[in-house]
Amino acid sequence: MALSKEERAEELGMLIGESVFVVTRSDQLNLFGQTFRPIFVGTLREVGEGHLTLDPAIVKMVTAPFFQFPVPLSIPLENIAHFTRNFAADKVFPLT
Repeated sequence: MALSKEERAEELGMLIGESVFVVTRSDQLNLFGQTFRPIFVGTLREVGEGHLTLDPAIVKMVTAPFFQFPVPLSIPLENIAHFTRNFAADKVFPLT
């Protein structure tokens, strides 16, 4: 049984301060002219109504696997395809 938005937000709210791994539903994103898979690692700083915020947020791109996003990054809860807690930002894994 799937969790409601409120239940999911409540569950995520207990993880504030932890390092998390997030993959969004998009096949690819574009940032500064660089196309990449929507894979992010960061510290969960906030869980709000319908979103979570990572700060700092590390964008895992093939050409820059440890690119730190310059501002906190908010992701809508409905766009999250995969979420893993206790994931180290410096962990190396293949992106291709």
